[in-house]
Amino acid sequence: MNGVPVIKSLSPATGLLRRLFPLPPEQRDAAENWVTYGSRTPRAARRASSVVLIRDSPNGVETYLGYRKGGSPLGSVAFPGGSLEIDDEEGIPWYGPSLSDWSKRLGILDQRLVRAHIVCAIRELFEETGVLLAGTDELSVIENCVNEDWMTVREAVAGQDKNFIDVLTKRGLGLRTDLLRPLSHWISPNFALRRFDTRYFAAALPVRQEPSLLQGKGQWAGWLVASEILGARDTHVLGDSVGAIDTVGLPLSMITTPAVEVILEKIASTRGTVAYLSVRRELKSYHPELVRVGEDFFLDVTTTTAAEGGGGGRGR
Repeated sequence: MNGVPVIKSLSPATGLLRRLFPLPPEQRDAAENWVTYGSRTPRAARRASSVVLIRDSPNGVETYLGYRKGGSPLGSVAFPGGSLEIDDEEGIPWYGPSLSDWSKRLGILDQRLVRAHIVCAIRELFEETGVLLAGTDELSVIENCVNEDWMTVREAVAGQDKNFIDVLTKRGLGLRTDLLRPLSHWISPNFALRRFDTRYFAAALPVRQEPSLLQGKGQWAGWLVASEILGARDTHVLGDSVGAIDTVGLPLSMITTPAVEVILEKIASTRGTVAYLSVRRELKSYHPELVRVGEDFFLDVTTTTAAEGGGGGRGR
């Protein structure tokens, strides 16, 4: 079995495409048990947020991917993100669309949950990359968050020794929520032992900021051209570059999730960062289903064929 998703059917009238994504090796035992002992009540899915950080390059739009150990529901190679924390519901200075507007965009009635998803997205991005979508007003964005003091803050927030909202308010900073764009909603398949209910957002890399690994925790991360990742998706070039025991020798579908692959395809189809962020999207929800074909397991996902941001795949 190779690592490229299988196209099963295409409906030209609707633009819908049914695809089967190969199942990563570490999920096979859970899939076997689910099939062998019959479907039962899925484990609860933890709410999570993830941010697709992008920038233009001469070779196409790049995105920032990192390695996660331990079989994360976001994938071994994934965008920055993580699960919501209770503190994410707290009030905080806020620039950009109102909670009411965000509620409509995300299709979530509970505005506390809306705030938690957005705070989580910005917090996780900061913890994992050091990129901070915050400013002193609706026109400013903090610069140069890469010194030793900021790394200490990141470690403290990641270790829950400091409250992210307290860190911002003490510095007179508020969230620049207008820099986020909602992308999609993905729920982990029912058979999975760890499940996330994840809201994906996109953001351009702010001027005078640059991502970096979290000291003492991060193992691998980097900027990659989306079209180049996909061009080599049936090889193990990326997995070997990461160099982890659960990535070496494996193709893209075996080290990540359908959510990451589908988002990468959309990024690769755009003309550039501005075009990608300007797309008016209907927020779609995806819930991959486990299917068995012969001796192999796949994740069944229905996606659209539409390009985003005008197509072309080259940065400008």
